[in-house]
Amino acid sequence: MRNPLQEQLLKAGLVNKAKAAQVVREQAKKHKGKGPTAPSAEHIDALRLQAEKAERDRALAAERNAQVRVNEAHAQVRQIVEAHKVKREGEIAYRFTDGETIKDVLVNEALRAQLASGSLVIVRHDQGYELLPRIAADKVYARDAAMIVLDHGRAEAGSGNGEDDEYYKQFEVPDDLIW
Repeated sequence: MRNPLQEQLLKAGLVNKAKAAQVVREQAKKHKGKGPTAPSAEHIDALRLQAEKAERDRALAAERNAQVRVNEAHAQVRQIVEAHKVKREGEIAYRFTDGETIKDVLVNEALRAQLASGSLVIVRHDQGYELLPRIAADKVYARDAAMIVLDHGRAEAGSGNGEDDEYYKQFEVPDDLIW
C-alpha cells in the first residue's frame, strides 16, 4: 500500500515504478534498523568518555604496578639484610657519613679492616645500620642502591682530581690513623 503522494507522482509521470519501489525498500530498511545509522552526539560523547576512562584506568594500573614493584624490592632488601647481616661487636667507633650527618657503628679491629678494604658494606636498615658482606651487598645494589650507605669496594675510580692525587702522594699517612 503506497501513500497518496507516491501515487500522485506516478500518475503525473514524475517518478517511475522502479524508483518508487526502491524508495519504499530503503524506508522499510531504515524503519527496521537494518540500514546504517549515523552515530548520535550522545553516542559519540559516550564513546569518548569510555575511552578517557580506559586511559585513566591504564595509568592508574601502571602506577599501582610500579608501587607494588617498589614495595617488593624493599621487602627483598629487608630479607637480604636480615639473612646476611654480620654481628657487630667491639668498642671502636667506625664513623661514616649518611647524607649530611656523620654516624658511627661500634666494630672490632677485624670488622674495621674489612670495612676499610670493602669486603663489608654498611647498609641502612629500619632506624639503624647493619654490616653486610660483599655478596649480599651486590644483591641489595640490584634492588635498591639507595640503601647502601658506605661501600669502599665500589668507590668511584675517577672521584678525585689527578693533580690533587699527585700532590698528596708526597704526604705520608700513618697506618694506625683512626678518626
